[in-house]
Amino acid sequence: MSALEFSAATAANHAPLVQRADGIFAAIGSGPGILLADRTEAGRAHVRLTRGPRPALRRTESGIELDYVDGASETTLAALLAAASPAGLPIAADTESLSVLALAERLAASDIPVLINGPTGTGKEVLSRFIHTRSPRRDGPFIAVNCAAMPEAMLEALLFGHQKGAFTGATGASEGFFRAADGGTLLLDEIAEMPLSLQAKLLRALQEGEVVPIGATQPIKVDVRIIACANRDLPLEVQEGRFRADLFYRLNVFPLALLPLRERGEDIAPLAFALLLRHAAAGQPVPWLSEAALTLLKAHSWPGNVRELENVMRRALLLAGQADEIAPHHIHFDGIARLVEAGAVAGGGLAAAPAGGLPAGSIPVPVPGAGGRTLSNIVQMHEARAIMQALADCGGSRVAAARRLGISERTLRYRLASFRDAGLEVAAAGARR
Repeated sequence: MSALEFSAATAANHAPLVQRADGIFAAIGSGPGILLADRTEAGRAHVRLTRGPRPALRRTESGIELDYVDGASETTLAALLAAASPAGLPIAADTESLSVLALAERLAASDIPVLINGPTGTGKEVLSRFIHTRSPRRDGPFIAVNCAAMPEAMLEALLFGHQKGAFTGATGASEGFFRAADGGTLLLDEIAEMPLSLQAKLLRALQEGEVVPIGATQPIKVDVRIIACANRDLPLEVQEGRFRADLFYRLNVFPLALLPLRERGEDIAPLAFALLLRHAAAGQPVPWLSEAALTLLKAHSWPGNVRELENVMRRALLLAGQADEIAPHHIHFDGIARLVEAGAVAGGGLAAAPAGGLPAGSIPVPVPGAGGRTLSNIVQMHEARAIMQALADCGGSRVAAARRLGISERTLRYRLASFRDAGLEVAAAGARR
């Protein structure tokens, strides 16, 4: 079954728009049928298509109304893809993204572990949920765990559970995320941040299909499909001794890779429309994304990927107010992105490293200046500057720099990864352990 349903009359009245959209949804795979119609259909969700003098997008109680001028334009197709996509599932039009989704659709039918690589903010969790919803485990739980966001000392108990009294403060027993995901899918996000000692226990859980809660003496069987996500180069982490090779090979049965948003430009328009639909005020018309605004979006480098795009579209909605169109002057990019692209230091910006690497003893650090002086930007700039200075003072040793800063090495690695995602070259300053 196609992910779109429409009559022959609807296809004829709205060609080539309907055929183009149906081809994209067919490439992703089967799914719940979304009805495209020429009139309001009572009793079921649908997208009503109308050709008119001005483009418009409206949410109604029964679905979404899409008025368009040119069925062959990129913005019209993007609006239809956003309107017809089920909530929480991937939205794509770029051939590279569609290829990944087609592979994920086939992979979902199996039960093998999946490793998804890609920069922060590219949609790895969305892809993980897509795999889960298309799998035989779709009726089971989907549990997402961010390994970098949980305290290192508590991560084992949170993953595998614990008995009452197993450690100080354990006033009750806990089943842990593995048992909570029994019969379903467990997503281990930011898995490169997992401590080595815990990686060995995770490997055993994957190999044996069982967990031993802290304080217990008998293993407990679990039936869990593992999806792991990483925003860093795991083979390099293995080579440098920060990630277990045996765990990597256990997870790397079928790797998938998501490209940065700047390398899949055809996804920008449908994602932008989807974010407008998500964040527009209830009961209000959704502003149309103008061709000029789309050109501006596609010219941006998107160091923050889809998360940055979401920020930009939320700002655009606020600035557009009651306007029926998102224009170029409504588009304002994230402060750190502008600083990275400008490469300005003396003027108060953030310097990206030269292509040939950093000169000896130099570090690209943010310097608060006249522009972008919001409280959050100033805090981020000072934090980055302090970290990079500590690394320089410690000769690039992360262990020594973390000790000087009063944070764990794991937290320091996480911060450095976020700097890299923002376009800063930090490897030269932080290469040593």
